[in-house]
Amino acid sequence: MNTWRDKVIYTILVGSASTSIFIVLLIFFFLGKEALPFINDPGFSGLFNLRWIPVSFNKEIFGLIPLITGSVLVTLLATILMIPFGVLGAIYIAEIATGRERSFLKPFIEILAGIPSVVIGFFGLVVLSPIIKDIFGLSTGLTAITGAILLALMAVPTVITVSEDAIQSVPGAYREASLALGANRLQTIFRIIVPAALPGIIAAIMLGMGRVIGETMAVLMVTGNAAKITFNPFDSVRTMTATIAAEMGEVAFGSHHYQALFWVGIFLLIMTFFINLIAQQVLKKYQMR
Repeated sequence: MNTWRDKVIYTILVGSASTSIFIVLLIFFFLGKEALPFINDPGFSGLFNLRWIPVSFNKEIFGLIPLITGSVLVTLLATILMIPFGVLGAIYIAEIATGRERSFLKPFIEILAGIPSVVIGFFGLVVLSPIIKDIFGLSTGLTAITGAILLALMAVPTVITVSEDAIQSVPGAYREASLALGANRLQTIFRIIVPAALPGIIAAIMLGMGRVIGETMAVLMVTGNAAKITFNPFDSVRTMTATIAAEMGEVAFGSHHYQALFWVGIFLLIMTFFINLIAQQVLKKYQMR
């Protein structure tokens, strides 16, 4: 009887995993089907141009480099802001906060995670953008750093939630042994608990990065949408997700512009794949210790 149940459960699990893989393959097939004609005309090398000018009376240019650098800049800035707030917030809630503080902070974080991205983008456009403009004396507040701050705000709840679970899963014997050997509370947290929970914390950071790199509405509203190559956080930039969202609805079906947008989606998937691959390698490294 148990063998029969095990076979049913095994079949369901294999079917679920196979379905997920099949769906991902279908997504790649669909993107490739729509994007491949671009290789023949105007040519694959055109994707590596340094300018993105999809509408022009002289010559349309579909260089993805400005979009890639814009996405990388915003993602890196958001990650730099996200990690300390997310990890330290999780440590505080899991190890330091009282029961009353924890009962207040956890629902607040969950509410923050549930706010629609368009609402956060509107907040950035109306409130944060003028503040950034005034503080740094810029001509506009629609910059990469504005988008990064909003994306970090959106990703922090994910990092806190997953990191907190990882920290709380550390056996209590670790804490007791550390305290018994004379370590104080902070030493126990940062030398014992955090290293033990590091694989889960890294996974939380990677999930946050996935949220950041895939976000559309917030960056579309507050980054300025200037398709140029820059690594200055106070310049306007344009990300790949914002480009797809802004242009796909008005592009002519089957045109070069249409095909180039699918290449944007392919490069976005490739970037996400490499982030996940790096995360898996880091997790394996720490799990083998």
